[in-house]
Amino acid sequence: MTMERSFNLADYYLFDRLSEGLGDSIALRFGPRRWTYSDVAQKSHSVAQLLVGSGLKSGQRVYLILPDRPCFAWCFFGALKAGAVVAMGNPISSAESLADVIDYVTPHVVITTCEVADKLKTHRSNYADTLFMTVPDVGTMDDPEAITNDPECLNKKLNATIEAQALPITYEDSPAIWLFTSGSTGRPKAAMHCHSDFRFNTEQYAKKTLGYQASEICVSVPRLFFGYATGTNLMFPFSVGASVGLFVEKPTAERIAWAVDYYQATMLTSVPTLMARLLDMPEQSTSALSQLRFCLSAGEALPPVLLERWLSRFDVPVYDGIGSAEMFHIYLTNHPGDIKPGSLGKPVNGYVCKILGADAEGPGAPEVSDNETGVLWVKGNSVAQGYWLDRAKSWQTFYGHWCRTGDLFRRDEEGYYWFGGRADHLMKVSGQWVSPVEVEHCLVAHPAVLEAAIVPMEIDGLTRTRAWIALVPEVNDIDEGALKSWVAQKLAKYKTPHEVRFMAELPKNDRGKIDKGALT
Repeated sequence: MTMERSFNLADYYLFDRLSEGLGDSIALRFGPRRWTYSDVAQKSHSVAQLLVGSGLKSGQRVYLILPDRPCFAWCFFGALKAGAVVAMGNPISSAESLADVIDYVTPHVVITTCEVADKLKTHRSNYADTLFMTVPDVGTMDDPEAITNDPECLNKKLNATIEAQALPITYEDSPAIWLFTSGSTGRPKAAMHCHSDFRFNTEQYAKKTLGYQASEICVSVPRLFFGYATGTNLMFPFSVGASVGLFVEKPTAERIAWAVDYYQATMLTSVPTLMARLLDMPEQSTSALSQLRFCLSAGEALPPVLLERWLSRFDVPVYDGIGSAEMFHIYLTNHPGDIKPGSLGKPVNGYVCKILGADAEGPGAPEVSDNETGVLWVKGNSVAQGYWLDRAKSWQTFYGHWCRTGDLFRRDEEGYYWFGGRADHLMKVSGQWVSPVEVEHCLVAHPAVLEAAIVPMEIDGLTRTRAWIALVPEVNDIDEGALKSWVAQKLAKYKTPHEVRFMAELPKNDRGKIDKGALT
């Protein structure tokens, strides 16, 4: 019998930097304010002591509903150090959505802003066993650590004398973080991960594939509550002693251009829709983006025409990849020095990918042939243990080391993987399957189209497709017929949208992706 090895992510990402002599290195930037690794470690340790002193037991949940402010870091690492299971939520979500997650997660502690706590007042009578700790809403660049009169104000408690508590020991297989699925097929589910999952992906993807360096200064479009950004804009830079630039404002193209310039960023975590918006800004407003060392793209397919425009304008490589809550982070990506536009590259070292038929009942089924479309399965040591309170869905998704992603892919003869959309998002039109991604890529290749989304519509009981289009600014001389003709010339006739509608900007969800659920 082997002895289980103690391990904690707060040590791996944060406290180990002190033993490496990086305590004085800048960890966080928030406007003109800066926090060193020693500063963040001290605050994280105090949060851990405070949580354990509040009665938190190892394995209980702490739900963070916080904006991208420095306190996110010490609440995140402090909760992990205290042996908690961390879940993260979007502070601009509705009170009903947040209350639904609290009912599902049943946290011992919720750490959030005063504004969110106030929004949840009508629900809080249901949370008799839940302790709310608040951080002030002011959170400006000049005063990020203000204190309110709220007796549960986290900053007030941290400034008080905290009685020393014995912190629990965690292990590689101890529960650590619950990551939520996007909810594209129903209510978001919590994928349960242990401590070692995040170390594995950090070592294989962030360090060995992307080559994060201590000199990195990172900025992100997606917010920290979303696992994509928790990785690229907190965990990964902290694992090498790099710096993170934060801001609380909505991540518009203008704000991202400001952040890259202000913090002199070397790495940007982005999504295709925001990249398109940046390209439509005046060149003088985005000149700092040319100083980036690299950019990451995920969340939705990156059209080749958009990548071509980006490279022509900024000459900054974009490593487009795909990951999931079930695997924590990116497992398939374009690699430095090996980018194939339109593809999602090749598996990250340490991960194995297979493309199987839609009816495959397990990873041992035969793979489809090259250039044949099937469902992607992925194997790696960051796979989740299952979904919280959903054994049936867990059995459909997880097979030991393997995860059935539900994403359609084909692999070409050179080993590059090509995304074909979600298996459950295909639409049958005129008796034949249509992939929305293929039609969307065709539409955004038109010089007048900035964004496109294909959604189903019904006419006389038959499924047809509707295209929602956002045009490039100042373009107003394109009509429905011209775009239909464009698609008909490039794809099979049955893939041409039945109807085209226009909007100034397509709606986005809280992860920066086009929100097709808001389109009809």
